[in-house]
Amino acid sequence: MQLEYLALMKYRLEKAKADLCVAKENLGSDRYAQAANRAYYAMFHATRALLAPYQLDSKRHSTIIGMFNKHFVATKKIDPAYNIMLATAFQTRLKCDYDDYYLIAKIDAATQVDNADKFLAMIELWIKANLD
Repeated sequence: MQLEYLALMKYRLEKAKADLCVAKENLGSDRYAQAANRAYYAMFHATRALLAPYQLDSKRHSTIIGMFNKHFVATKKIDPAYNIMLATAFQTRLKCDYDDYYLIAKIDAATQVDNADKFLAMIELWIKANLD
């Protein structure tokens, strides 16, 4: 594995951690749509971090989710529950960002933040066990 891809992986993990921190701050400040948005982006950047050492990437969110599913979930390297978390977070983020009059409930935003926390922890453990 080339050092540049490992550096990119670490950079993306830090970006994911920063987004998760902002998601938690937004949730604590009753900014639920923003919390769901940042929770999704924490998961998105963690996924891109996981893909980086394999030189897999895309600018399309749906493609990143598809790559995660194809290379890690379908191959049974990662539990399918995490793919569901990622896909649900993506759909929730789209609703929050683009649907007029959509208001996400506090409990739903909290679930997204909690899922992002679990997702990021899983990615970090997987990387440590398989790439360090």
